[in-house]
Amino acid sequence: MNSRQMLVALSTIVRREIVRILRIWIQTLVPPAITMALYFLIFGRLIGSRVGDVQGMTYLRFIAPGLILMAVITNAYANVSSSFFSARFQRNIEELLVSPTPNWIIVLGYSLGGVVRSLMVGGVVLLIAAIFQPMSAPHPLSALSSCILASFVFSLGGFLNACYARKFDDISLIPTFILTPLTYLGGVFFSADMLSPFWRGLALANPILYLVNAFRFGLTGHSDIAPELAYLTAAAAAALLFLINVRLLKVGRGLRQ
Repeated sequence: MNSRQMLVALSTIVRREIVRILRIWIQTLVPPAITMALYFLIFGRLIGSRVGDVQGMTYLRFIAPGLILMAVITNAYANVSSSFFSARFQRNIEELLVSPTPNWIIVLGYSLGGVVRSLMVGGVVLLIAAIFQPMSAPHPLSALSSCILASFVFSLGGFLNACYARKFDDISLIPTFILTPLTYLGGVFFSADMLSPFWRGLALANPILYLVNAFRFGLTGHSDIAPELAYLTAAAAAALLFLINVRLLKVGRGLRQ
């Protein structure tokens, strides 16, 4: 395929993902909006008023970036894992695999679909956050770039999950037992500076902590960790996951049973 044909293939996959997201918007956009509104109400307004300031800002403003990024991460992951596994389950992925579309275009197309959905959800949650707390972004480019990078990494993670899953129940295993605990312990509700040296060292092994702090730096100007370190960690994870996914498609993992 030449570059123009590859661009057509990529845009077709992304467009199909966007149409799917918008067609079932009640399932893709509304639930995270309701869930995050409850988080802002309970943890931000009701409990947060008793917590006091954190890093010189209200608790609601402190947790807002973490909650937005939590919605971005979970939706990026869920979109790609469910979409690609559904294509496997219904066997319409075979139509794509027998086409001359390169494997890396397939991985990139599905991942960009996850990025689009996560950015839509992130925008909705940001609007909800603004209802409870006036929002500003001292470093908007940092906020946007860290959000896109986080959604791309977890979209690739969702693709990896979909390659190994054998049934729909397997799609929920990773989010339940790995993704959710890492997100809750990733500095969404607390600052790493509030931890003892032992627990802070343990928290630094959590990659989501870096992404949350990079995004918080963009929206508030405060971070427990240097944002550059977050970018390096996320970029390395994205490159590794992308190569693994392309390799899995090449060997037919989950596609030749």
